Amino acid sequence: MDIRKKQRVIVEALEDIKGRDILVYNTARMPSMFERVVIASGDSTRQVKALADNVQEKIRENGARVYGVEGERNGEWVLVDLGDVVVHIMHPTVREFYNLEEVWGGKAVKLAKPAAVKKSARGKASRPRRKR
Repeated sequence: MDIRKKQRVIVEALEDIKGRDILVYNTARMPSMFERVVIASGDSTRQVKALADNVQEKIRENGARVYGVEGERNGEWVLVDLGDVVVHIMHPTVREFYNLEEVWGGKAVKLAKPAAVKKSARGKASRPRRKR
């Protein structure tokens, strides 16, 4: 699976379960074994586990492999190893303490959002117009 598609699947899986403060870092130029690091927060151990489970499920549905998962038992910090992408899902307090954003540093990857459905003045949903 293409790295951009994989990161999109991961971010959507995290957003489905209301993951917060989702960041994607490009680590391809760093001496690491992966190309992306994804960091997200969950408000409870149950939500952190649900986020990790949903990421694994969506990745498998899209034909990619999950290489390993660490921290599911405790649930304060779950790491999902997807080969070229590593996903860290944690409680906000744990995230603040370890400050992985500083470790991976640099610029976060800009994520393209799908076209939003806008409401017209009458309250009906309408799609953005295509440029010709």
